[in-house]
Amino acid sequence: MAAAKPFSSSSPHTLYRYLTNPQRLHRPCLLKLPFNSHHRKFRSVRCQTPEFEPKRSALSTDVTEKTSSSSFCIDFLTLCRSLKTTKRKGWVNHGIKGPESIADHMYRMALMALVVGDLPGINRERCIKIAIVHDIAEAIVGDITPSDGIPKVEKARLEQAALNKMCNVLGGGMRAEEIEELWREYEDNASLEANLVKDFDKVEMILQALEYETEHDRVLDEFFLSTAGKFQTEVGKSWAAEIIARRNSRLAKKLD
Repeated sequence: MAAAKPFSSSSPHTLYRYLTNPQRLHRPCLLKLPFNSHHRKFRSVRCQTPEFEPKRSALSTDVTEKTSSSSFCIDFLTLCRSLKTTKRKGWVNHGIKGPESIADHMYRMALMALVVGDLPGINRERCIKIAIVHDIAEAIVGDITPSDGIPKVEKARLEQAALNKMCNVLGGGMRAEEIEELWREYEDNASLEANLVKDFDKVEMILQALEYETEHDRVLDEFFLSTAGKFQTEVGKSWAAEIIARRNSRLAKKLD
């Protein structure tokens, strides 16, 4: 086979015919390309056969990871939907029509953490997070109440297993670890923030009880008796006292 001759491009058409010649792909050649429009300099370019094997770029990796993360998040949020639709069993057992859901309860607790004044040693943002997740396991196990007759140890086991499942649905990682840490902190009453949110849990319940008493002309003593003397913080005691004072005033008016 004759040796390849050096090629000097003089027109785009000539260059195209050379580059599309199939024999060119099977041997190295020297191609002289103009440096500029005046052909004052030339540079050598080694012709190579193209590589057709695709390589995964960092960008495609990021897109795949984000897509996967989005899938986990949507699955998790779909699972949490039952918090919006599951009614709090205490109100159901007392025949309250259209009772609040678990999510309703957690939402107003989060609002309590948002509007409470600054307190020494208390991280309000953490209180909001704890309020949002403290009953999150009920998305799977439902609202277990004392009337169900389930021992506390068994209730704790069921809720821990449910939380583990939810964290797996979320795909693990930092956010799942944060949710588990916040939930465990509340369950163990392990911080000042947990103490405060525990009080908000009771405050929200008796406030809701007062509202249902007013709306449905009922007496719901059970909820007030079950929380009496169990508030841990000054805020909890103060807010509970205000609710009870309003309730006593209402009951007194009914007697008159």
